[in-house]
Amino acid sequence: MSGEAHREARDYSVDELMISVLSSFFEDGDQACNGMASFLPVCAFMLARLTHAPGLVWLASATGLEPRPAKVPASTLESELWSDSVMYMEQYGDFWSYAMNGRWLQKFCVGAAQLDMYGNANNSVIGADFHAPKVRLPGTAGLGDMGSLGKLLYYWNPNHNPRSLVEKVDFVSAAGYLGGGDERKDLGLEGGPQAVVTNLAVLDFEPETRRMRLRSAHRGVTVDDIRAATGFELVIPADVPTTPEPTGEQVRLIRDVIDPDGMRKREFRAS
Repeated sequence: MSGEAHREARDYSVDELMISVLSSFFEDGDQACNGMASFLPVCAFMLARLTHAPGLVWLASATGLEPRPAKVPASTLESELWSDSVMYMEQYGDFWSYAMNGRWLQKFCVGAAQLDMYGNANNSVIGADFHAPKVRLPGTAGLGDMGSLGKLLYYWNPNHNPRSLVEKVDFVSAAGYLGGGDERKDLGLEGGPQAVVTNLAVLDFEPETRRMRLRSAHRGVTVDDIRAATGFELVIPADVPTTPEPTGEQVRLIRDVIDPDGMRKREFRAS
């Protein structure tokens, strides 16, 4: 590949930046899967396989192993995504046999309506009363299980704001680091949240307190911008780097090969 392909692309959109960052978390030999409505992760898996991680094992929507879609389809939970897979899994049987075995499917990309300072996720209800919520959300699907089975969780959030990144979730749909520190470990739970990629920043978790920490800020976004968009006090290092930008080749692959129809942009709320 030429040096030009490795150069940072100055002409990119935030969705393309988020995809390139997500793809960097997946390496050759990793086994990963995506859930429902996962346009950015699907793009990230496809990008990783076309660039630095051709040996990434991908289970599309817990159904199609090693899919080879020509492009991202209109839904990430339909047969068009996995129609050319090497093997199909029946979601309510075969998939869980693999997911519950600690040797398989170590990494999982997931979104959440609410995520708190310790990486606990909520996709169930908004409001204090579970039985009479202000908003009833889609539910956990497999998120609750994946949060407790030792998986490494990578969250994405295209709308970083104080309603989605909250001090305490209204309902714990998936365990993060619970109350912080060693609480998750003391309960015998391995894995847990590793990173959160948003439209403003990349976040991770401070190793001792397990508080969410600012890892990098996207180009043109200040630390104060990120503070104002977060519903709790982040751990802020003394020096906050700029998020690595996608290369020209990554942008070309996303736009021309992986998602020429722009399905990834459906995840972003109109401003």
